[in-house]
Amino acid sequence: MTISTRTISRRTLLKSSAAATMMAGIGAPLVARAQQAEFVYKFANNLPDTHPINVRSREMSAAIKQETNGRVDIQIFPSSQLGSDTDMLSQIRSGGVEFFTLSGLILATLVPAASINGIGFAFPDYPAVWKAMDGDLGAYIRAQITKANLVVMEKIWDNGFRQTTSSTKPINTPEDYKGFKIRVPVSPLWTSMFKAFDAAPASINFNEVYSALQTKIVEGQENPLALISTAKLYEVQKYCSLTNHMWDGYWFLANRRAWERLPEDVRTIVAKNINGAGMKAREDTEKLNANLQTELAAKGFTFNQPDLKPFREKLRQAGFYAEWKAKYGDEAWAILEKNAGKLT
Repeated sequence: MTISTRTISRRTLLKSSAAATMMAGIGAPLVARAQQAEFVYKFANNLPDTHPINVRSREMSAAIKQETNGRVDIQIFPSSQLGSDTDMLSQIRSGGVEFFTLSGLILATLVPAASINGIGFAFPDYPAVWKAMDGDLGAYIRAQITKANLVVMEKIWDNGFRQTTSSTKPINTPEDYKGFKIRVPVSPLWTSMFKAFDAAPASINFNEVYSALQTKIVEGQENPLALISTAKLYEVQKYCSLTNHMWDGYWFLANRRAWERLPEDVRTIVAKNINGAGMKAREDTEKLNANLQTELAAKGFTFNQPDLKPFREKLRQAGFYAEWKAKYGDEAWAILEKNAGKLT
């Protein structure tokens, strides 16, 4: 059987010729094997294709393919293409997908400690976040994730500080949350925090948020500006209150069996590029969140900046911090307060 030059270029034949001469013939199956990656792994996430995490992930995938000489091909599936967060958490555990980025606040359904960085009004700014998450708090959480039989990369990816949007009213004081129908992720911490404000939280997976807002199932939602923009939530919301009520990030997870199938030298290359892409995406997301207020205001969003001290005090009075200290335990809470200051 001969190979058509119409289907395989001269350059491709030249590249494969060295390998081909070592085999007993040059047929189409041999060329196909030469082209095929040894490890084809899926990376799933819930973010729009234009989000910095997916932009940097495409660069990461290309770099990994090049540095492993084509042995590893990481295929990216954005926008919940492979299912909701809860679906994909099951898939990463079973091996249905090999890589998955997930908010620690949702991962907490499996690893309770993973949501501790999302405690309401804990971190005032990015320097405080990175000191904690690249330091002892992040190390503590990663150890708990590892115990759940998942592999987790060293650097957490940034989602940003979360803001409150609404179709009905701005949020200026803790009292404005009273009775407010707000979408929250499927996570006990979010539900608990907004119940402490006497709001009416509804747990809805992110792939259903736009339609829930559009059909008025809920009045509002909360997310970082980068996600509000890339998911076009401004089309179905009017007000944005800069509550900065929690910082949220994505842990880059791997299925343990799939990870251990990779040779050690390949694992080193993959981890280096994933962590490097995560650091670049942090810079992108922080810049995007900082610049988006002007852009979104031009699209009709009305912004307000509430005083945040009364919100933190309301959570303290409602027993929110005491409740979660008991749930996380003294060790984890001590590490949090070392980084965020006294909460209880």
